[in-house]
Amino acid sequence: MAARAAAARPTLGDFARHAALWGGAARGLLVRRTRTALEPTIARARQIYGPAGATWLQSKSRFEWPSGAVLYFRHLDNDADADLYQGHDYTRVYVEELTQFPSPGPVDKLKATLRSAAGAPCRFRATCNPGGPGHAWVKARYIDLGPHEKGAQPFRNPFDGSKTTLERQFIPARLADNPRLLENDPLYVARLQQSGSRELVRAWLEGDWNVIQGAFFDKWSNRNIVAPFTVPPTWTRLRAFDWGYAAPFSVGWWAVAAEDTPAGGGVILPRGALIRYREWYGCTGRPGEGLRLEAEAVAAGIKERERGEKITGSVADPSIFRQDGGPSIGERLIKAGVRFRGADNTRVGKAGALSGWDQVRARIAGTELGPMLVVFDTCRDFIRTVPVLQHDPMRPEDLDTAAEDHVADETRYACLSRPLNPGPPPPPPGPLDGWRFAPRRSNEWKVL
Repeated sequence: MAARAAAARPTLGDFARHAALWGGAARGLLVRRTRTALEPTIARARQIYGPAGATWLQSKSRFEWPSGAVLYFRHLDNDADADLYQGHDYTRVYVEELTQFPSPGPVDKLKATLRSAAGAPCRFRATCNPGGPGHAWVKARYIDLGPHEKGAQPFRNPFDGSKTTLERQFIPARLADNPRLLENDPLYVARLQQSGSRELVRAWLEGDWNVIQGAFFDKWSNRNIVAPFTVPPTWTRLRAFDWGYAAPFSVGWWAVAAEDTPAGGGVILPRGALIRYREWYGCTGRPGEGLRLEAEAVAAGIKERERGEKITGSVADPSIFRQDGGPSIGERLIKAGVRFRGADNTRVGKAGALSGWDQVRARIAGTELGPMLVVFDTCRDFIRTVPVLQHDPMRPEDLDTAAEDHVADETRYACLSRPLNPGPPPPPPGPLDGWRFAPRRSNEWKVL
């Protein structure tokens, strides 16, 4: 999973070997997000599998070998598509361009189909390039673990109590690893450099997973991350909250700088800057999967984390006060001792400078003095999820809500609770300002 090499070739070659070894027990599924995206892979598969005697069945979108081995080609876009595969069994599942999936949900569901009554070894393999809506979760799950790492959580066999872990292996590939391509097409790199930004091309050529291409918050930089320091007790502190049960919830604790403050590394926090000094992200460790805590348990966790602090403001997604036949989430939190008020939930809207995402962007960009929004480097889930968020392809002014956006939403609530001054105050009114033409009275002026 790295550079822009012929990613389909290892996948197709792997199944060819698997089919030769296991015959009719070899059953494979290869998916991409769209049917159109599969066409180049199918064309290449015909070149590889035809000489081996495999037949392409267009109506069934699959290759069949004389031995009975079969490889299906399908598209997979969302959880509903993945649900259609319940009850299927495969010995190989391949996913091409894994980073095109905003969340791992649909892909993870396919792993339940990996089983073999004949004892054939079952494997999941994926290929991709850096960038795309799923960059963050793919990087966290596979790249950051290193080239070869076993899963951190052991799995217990319910029949004999034994424990095992699933291995994850990242195999980096760079264009330099494919000299034959460069020999046959020496202008490939030149054309590649015309296909995207400098950062994206570097990511493709070098397999650089630290590049953030097409980021929604494109002004984010290392100066927005600071080492923890003791927040003065006189500074205003506020709490922001985005509710989640099956999906993660996010609680952020923010301080407001009371004066221009050095924050180390040459960073100055201007007066009024927001500092995220603590967070609680209700996630199991699997991106997009919540802890399933009741409101009362969340309230207890909040109180424990802010024990001894004075929180002067507390905002949350106003939907927590929605009633559906019983006490709302907001009411249950209040009863458990944690009070919130409904936040301004403006995302894009007509509010101009007060639009939610505009406020977050303006604070990230900051002033000539320094950033107006920083996070402690201990706020790992903010750093993991927010900087890599992408634009909604159907609504570029908004971010892609299919990605892991819970921390970003909570940050927006905090920013809108302390909106930046949209600009200098208007000039004092002149002698005719305040007078408007009243159309109901022909040719008459009046003060409105």
